[in-house]
Amino acid sequence: MKNNDVLVRIENLVKYFPIRKGFIKKSVDYVKAVDDVSFTIHRGETLGLVGESGCGKTTVGRTVIRLYEPTSGKIILDGEDITNLSTSQLMPYRKRMQMIFQDPYASLNPRLTVGDIVKEALDIHEIGTPAMREEKVHQLLDEVGLNPDHASRYPHEFSGGQRQRIGIARSLAVEPEFIVCDEPISALDVSIQAQVVNMLEDLQESYGLTYLFIAHDLSMVRHISDRTGVMYLGKFVELAESDEIYLHPQHPYTKALLSSIPVPDPKTSRTMKRIMLEGDVPSPLNPPSGCRFRTRCQYAMDICTVEDPEFKEVQPGHWCACHLYD
Repeated sequence: MKNNDVLVRIENLVKYFPIRKGFIKKSVDYVKAVDDVSFTIHRGETLGLVGESGCGKTTVGRTVIRLYEPTSGKIILDGEDITNLSTSQLMPYRKRMQMIFQDPYASLNPRLTVGDIVKEALDIHEIGTPAMREEKVHQLLDEVGLNPDHASRYPHEFSGGQRQRIGIARSLAVEPEFIVCDEPISALDVSIQAQVVNMLEDLQESYGLTYLFIAHDLSMVRHISDRTGVMYLGKFVELAESDEIYLHPQHPYTKALLSSIPVPDPKTSRTMKRIMLEGDVPSPLNPPSGCRFRTRCQYAMDICTVEDPEFKEVQPGHWCACHLYD
């Protein structure tokens, strides 16, 4: 962790998606995508976020930067509560927080040139003169490893890795402080993933950026993140410094996730003990009572059925939500 200056503070964040039925689209139930999540991200830090598909990682990222409206809770950016700001009030903060989307094919407008895509935020916020904006676009394309001449081309003329670089250039255009990286490498070839991650680290150093890095690749998250949070069915189950969480995991779910990481040495791989989770992830429409992981946990106790474990500090800087530590 680089310093103790908190840039992003999330307090009891909840995001429910209503299920509507009937002619008048009445809400009959809710998908509990994110349910009472709290964490902080320090200035210049990278917080990794991992978990199975459907656990709420992307929803957390999108809600934090107000692409989704929170159901309840607080979103505090650099000491300012932005949870309930209107669209016009939120505009100055939009420059300070941006997002790199998972799908480089769907996140770029096919009708716009690369130059227009990268320049769009500069136009919206009326930053600089037209000539200065053009110069900025060329500078950004150069910084992400593309040729400035590519500004006149369209997204379909580029590979997946190049498109993701365009998305990264777009996110940097307004010089934000905080970027949500929503699985920015999952749609890329393995040979390209390391290049993109190294570039993100270089850009973080150059611009003083703060990242929320969402990913499935646990090894990559350990490489890039200062701290790592583990989510299960809309809740945090563990949070600690990355090396600590990988070397000394506390929650049964974290241990199972880490045991699934492939090992390149066949001899070591054959002797490793894999923790196999039985059953599927329960539906966020109707999560289990008490501890949400209890239906797949080999250590489940009676208390797990009725009482949701408290997310508490079990060791200095190491947070966990499990009745084993009560």
